[in-house]
Parts: sequence; structure tokens; C-alpha cells
Amino acid sequence: MRHLLSATPDDLTVDIVYLWVDGQDVGWRAKRRHALRQLSADGSDAIAMFGNVEGRFRDNDELLYSLRALEKFFPDHGHIYLVTDGQTPDWLKASDRVTLVDHRELIPAASLPTFDSSNIESYIHRIPGLSERYFYFNDDVFFGAPVNLDDWFWPGGFYVTWSDDPEVSDDVLQTDATAPENACRLSNQWLTNKAACQMLSVTSNTAKPMRAMDPLYRNTFRTFAHSPRPMLKSLLWELEEEAVELFDGVRSTVFRIWDKPTIVSDFVLRWALAHGLARVKNYRHRYVSTGDLNQATELKLLAQQFGSLDFFCVNDTTDDAHADDPRLENVRASLRRMLFNPSEFENRLPAEVSVEACPAALA
Repeated sequence: MRHLLSATPDDLTVDIVYLWVDGQDVGWRAKRRHALRQLSADGSDAIAMFGNVEGRFRDNDELLYSLRALEKFFPDHGHIYLVTDGQTPDWLKASDRVTLVDHRELIPAASLPTFDSSNIESYIHRIPGLSERYFYFNDDVFFGAPVNLDDWFWPGGFYVTWSDDPEVSDDVLQTDATAPENACRLSNQWLTNKAACQMLSVTSNTAKPMRAMDPLYRNTFRTFAHSPRPMLKSLLWELEEEAVELFDGVRSTVFRIWDKPTIVSDFVLRWALAHGLARVKNYRHRYVSTGDLNQATELKLLAQQFGSLDFFCVNDTTDDAHADDPRLENVRASLRRMLFNPSEFENRLPAEVSVEACPAALA
């Protein structure tokens, strides 16, 4: 793996990768219903908790506002890659700084369709032309303050940060556990097995020897924050060879399955910690769960802290709420008040947004 100390100017570009879906698209919804019927008829897999709720696929214009935050706080970003299932946001303006990447360009046809973001994200390092260093975003994650790349990458790797959630129990995978909880367990189990093999001097079956783990590393049962993910493309290629069974497992899913790994949002980060390629860093951040009873208070606190947070996440946990649920409009209104300046990537404002209303909303 090339170290950043010897990087060329081209290596210093930091691209951006987003996953995005329009869950209200009629054709897409029909495809999802058909896939669900096929899965149910087979009966061999179990969808993970919250693996097929509306909140997982609903578009609340988060991407539009995340791009506004990106332009505001990280104007020197590299190319933007938007990975979608053949969809395009209706407000997105054609730009030589944005490339739409269809699932079919990354994922084998036999493995499509898939509605599991863990599956999709396991392929993003294969995007042609992607920079060595890049940020991976879910569209509900936002930069919240000016970005200094030294706060996200260091010469030998990148930084990670923990969530504020309680530690996960060191236990077997649970059918009723959340995806982050089971991902934590599965990643730690894999690392424990590798450490045992390393102590016994057992070699891998790959042509390339496995990188040695830090002998002082100890498993941690904390989950990672919903954050921008600084990534190294070469590391993902290396892990695709080393952890073949994990990649194969998550790439077999149509919907998120309770006993399948989360590669990019957990395993890669935990593996990098265990091998000295990642360091833990404390960031100023806020996580808003929009389905919580205290949603209004959390959004108000977010607005008060906006500009001083390194990042924030507004996670749609309203699950099966109807389109006219006031909680959804509360989210849009809050994002609109904080990020009212259109980005260069918009060909028009969404219908519900008026330029005149935005400054008044801040008063």
C-alpha cells in the first residue's frame, strides 16, 4: 500500500461518494415488492431489524442539503460520485464535477437488484477514477464545520470515531439486534479468529500474505458513529482479497440480513484499527433520530450548534410514517433554515422551498 507521505498531487485529491435512493419512485417500488415476494417464498433468509422499513429508503431531500453542506464546509473536495439504482434527483444539475454511477456498473447482474446499502457500499472502491483517499457518505450525514483534511486523514491512514451508544455485548449474533450491533460482533469475531491464526503461524490461502495485526490490539464492542467515512481505496482492494468470505456474505443479500456483515461502515474501520491504519478521534458531532419523541428538541439543539459541529446525522427513524407526517416536514424545515444557500449542483430549488422564506426563517 502506498503511504500518503510519498503521495503525488493527484493522490491528494479527496473525492466524495454518496449512496442515494428515491424510495417513492413507482418503478423502483415495484421492483422492491417483487424482490420481497421472491425472498419470502424462498424463506431461507431473515431480514434484519429495520432492514425493509420506509425510513430506510425515503428521500427527504437530505442529499440536496448534504451537498450544500459539502460546498459550504469543504469547497476543495474532489469529484462527487452518486451511486444509485438508475435514478437521478430531479433537482440535480448536470456538472463535470458529478458522476452518476448506476448499480449495474459496479455490481454483477446476477446479484441485482439489491436494496441493502451494506451490499452496495462493498463495491464503491471499484468506481473507475476514484481517488485513493475519499469520503463515503450516506445522504443523511453532513459536514457541520469547515473541513481540515488533517482532522480526517493522517500520513499512514485515517481517523474513526465512536457513537454515543452503549457498548454491545460480547455475544453471538442476535436476530433481534440492530445492524450496527451485529456488525460489531461479527467484525470482532473475524478479528479474534485472525489473531488466533496469527499466533499459530497459520498462513492464508491467498497469494498475498495477510498483514500482521497489532499484538497490543484488543477488541472493542463500541459501535461507530454515523459520520463521513474517510477511506483508502487501496485498503478496500486489500481487504477484498483477505476477507473474501465477508465480502461474499454481504454481496449475497437482497435486503439487509441479520447475520451478514457490514463491510465499509464497521469491518473496514475495525480492521484498520487492529492493523494500525486507523486511529480513534473525538469529533464534535450530533445524531438526531427523527422518530424519537424529542425530535423537535434535538433539531433545535442541532440548529444552535450548527457551524461548530464537525459533522451531524439526521437519521430517518420514522420508519413507516406517511408522506404527510409532520415529523418529516420538521426535518426539511430544519435543514432548510441551516443550509438555505443553493449549491452549484442544483438546477432549481425543491417546490416547497422559496428563497424569500429562508432568511426570515433564521430571524
